[in-house]
Amino acid sequence: MQNERTDIPAGVWERCQSCGAMLYREEVEQNLHVCPECGFHRRIDARTRIAQLVDPGTFEEFLDDLTPTDPLKFTDRIPYPERIKSQQKATGEREAVVVGRAYIRGRKVIIGVMNPAFIMASMGAVVGEKVTAAIERATEENLPMIMVTASGGARMQEGMVSLVQMSKTSAALARLDDAGGLYIIVATDPTTAGVAASFASLGDVILAEPGAMIGFAGPRVIANTIKAELPPGFQTAEFMRTHGFVDRIVERKNLRPEIARIIDYCGK
Repeated sequence: MQNERTDIPAGVWERCQSCGAMLYREEVEQNLHVCPECGFHRRIDARTRIAQLVDPGTFEEFLDDLTPTDPLKFTDRIPYPERIKSQQKATGEREAVVVGRAYIRGRKVIIGVMNPAFIMASMGAVVGEKVTAAIERATEENLPMIMVTASGGARMQEGMVSLVQMSKTSAALARLDDAGGLYIIVATDPTTAGVAASFASLGDVILAEPGAMIGFAGPRVIANTIKAELPPGFQTAEFMRTHGFVDRIVERKNLRPEIARIIDYCGK
């Protein structure tokens, strides 16, 4: 029986979760965490996304000191405060969204990026406050607002406090719109539930990465509710583009120039 090789360092190779190809990890990272074989766009954390999108050295974060409380004294498998501390330790972030000022190809913007590694980027009071504050700063400073979404929706551990963030963020966007501001969405996998039903669907321009899941409830929930078979590709970015919910599907490598082009086109 042939012995397994033991001279390959752990973590050098990984398997694509879409096509199953064995990939050299460094090559995947250089390809912006997109599979070079099938083009599958992997989920990435907020800091990686920011590094990919903004001009080097230009990101100025704000509201990075906000951290969630436990208004309902909620406990599922573990108490909510313990879950938060665990996520903070694992991700190095205080919450599921990072906001700040930056430049994208020389264009000054306000940007918010959701982190799917932090409780699936669910939206609680702090996420809602940071997104709202970012929108308000974009309005005050007359800057384009760029929002990269990736969320499982409202955070159940905060109950109604979480749900009211939908109206809070939407109201801030109405004020941005009244002021003639530009709001660009980049919908990534997944953009769902309360986030999809609020600030992720209100962009002047809605871009999406290939294959991203975009929608409210999950396909199985919908299929079981309406007792019907769903069409092929339901809730993918491609399906949403065909049915008018997404303006353009843009590969990750093209997002920076595409955002800059839209800003220029809109005169911002």
